[in-house]
Amino acid sequence: MSLTLKERPVFIIGYERSGTTLLMAMLGCHPHIGIPEVGWLFPRIYPWRHTYGDLSVDANFRTMASEMVFGLNQPLWGMPVNPATIVDDIVASARERSFAGIYDAMHQRYLLETGVKKRWGQKTPNNLYFVPQILDCFPNAQFIFIVRDGRDAAATSMSSAFGAGNIWGAAYTWHKANDFVKKFRETCDDATWYDIRYEDLCLHPETVLKGVCDFIGETYEPAMLDFHQTPIGVARGKQRDHAPLGSPVSGKHIGMYKKFLSVHEQEVYATIAGATHTSYGYETDYQPIDLPDKELALMQEWDGRIRAARLDGTGGHIIFESYRDWLVDQRQVRKNKGIWSDADDPGEFPVGDIDEEIIVGYRAWKQWKDHFAIKRRYD
Repeated sequence: MSLTLKERPVFIIGYERSGTTLLMAMLGCHPHIGIPEVGWLFPRIYPWRHTYGDLSVDANFRTMASEMVFGLNQPLWGMPVNPATIVDDIVASARERSFAGIYDAMHQRYLLETGVKKRWGQKTPNNLYFVPQILDCFPNAQFIFIVRDGRDAAATSMSSAFGAGNIWGAAYTWHKANDFVKKFRETCDDATWYDIRYEDLCLHPETVLKGVCDFIGETYEPAMLDFHQTPIGVARGKQRDHAPLGSPVSGKHIGMYKKFLSVHEQEVYATIAGATHTSYGYETDYQPIDLPDKELALMQEWDGRIRAARLDGTGGHIIFESYRDWLVDQRQVRKNKGIWSDADDPGEFPVGDIDEEIIVGYRAWKQWKDHFAIKRRYD
């Protein structure tokens, strides 16, 4: 089931720490476009929509709506709505009984809260893995893909509360995402796909934003550069991991890897992600080195250990992670009730992918959460 909307939805995608939030805040300042905080709904819900059973059944459709509405990283996207009635409102306003119907209804509700905006967008970095699925749901969707020098992205990822545990994890996930998305960039037409670079956005914001606006069929608005004064900019700017959002755009974070990555880390990065890195037009300062399989395996292990141990530390994302784990549990609960069975499971991507847990937004692998007995925490 799909929805072709009168106002084409805009999806901002790109590897985390590549400027997706910056672009979200900028576009969100446009008088016609409303972009709430991240959703993570395609990665976490869509591949398992069969576990909700027949959505023509009121209880099943309501369960899906409830898990989508209350599964947002920012509760209800900060909207001043009644938690006791919001699910009823979303269910009632959905244009069809499907994942797409709920997804659209949630974003339409966000537009309603703005009072004036008529076109919605969404920024979830890992939506880059779900471009065909998004187009199945919203055939006239448009995608703005942003890429950033992977070494800078690695430096910020390793220092964030939710990123990679070491250079192996940062380089591998940057490579995975930016290599994976190439096939979509090659098959989507110019009216559907638009590429920008983080560095260009920071150094020439007006020029880049004018190009973005031309692509989505909107008029450029100078107010888009005032993102740091909006509620999202102010709120994000107070967070350690998104502090730059509280200030005007600048190029001061370009080339930060030179300060934060050692020579050896840059060599490891070149070894793991170098080919993808250069394919995007970036140069490297150091060449790949010979890394024995045992050394790579050790780096991978330590990346997993650090991610898990950091979850319940200061600034960790244990609450978000706990809800993701809870969602998986609920699938089994519904299975036990007979709402779905193994015969209903189509095994859709990313099920079975070697990086399934990272693709769907987990911050650590279950193997290491279990190893360290990381306890869930809910708020």
